[in-house]
Amino acid sequence: MEREFFLLLSGVATVSALLVIVARNPVHSALALVACLVQIAALYVLLGAPFLAVIQIFVYVGAVMVLFLFVIMMLDVRKESQRRYLKHALLPGVVVLVILSGELIVLLTQSTKLHAAMGPGQTITTQPSVEALSLLLFQDFLLPFEVASVILLVALIGAVVLARSEADVTPVRSRKDHGEVRR
Repeated sequence: MEREFFLLLSGVATVSALLVIVARNPVHSALALVACLVQIAALYVLLGAPFLAVIQIFVYVGAVMVLFLFVIMMLDVRKESQRRYLKHALLPGVVVLVILSGELIVLLTQSTKLHAAMGPGQTITTQPSVEALSLLLFQDFLLPFEVASVILLVALIGAVVLARSEADVTPVRSRKDHGEVRR
């Protein structure tokens, strides 16, 4: 039964990931990404890592996707969708797709041989607790954690700057410039 759930969740995640790429409307693409991230969180639950599933929902689906939707709403999507950034990207895209598909097939066919080669002594038997994970994150990796939050803040400020139109940038003239003088 676990295998069927894995196949169902991974299939839906793959289809929603393809919808992220194929969708013409950026809001639909962002919602498809939310569906994909939720499926990945369900896969974490299936793998026995409920804490990672909750973090996936809170951080990626909750915070990052709200940031994505905020940026999408601020930008003029109709104007940007008319521009083609990469003119001849179909051939390199197909080549990369074939290479990655081949790599995935090789990894899937060799996975049982890799697990057999690892042996029983190489597996992790105990799961770290949430307390140990939080201490590791906020003591040993505090600087990378804070750098990531600053990078997200800079990305948000950059989106606001990019979304400003020329009318917002021109300074407002004072009353003197309009010919009105205070007495």
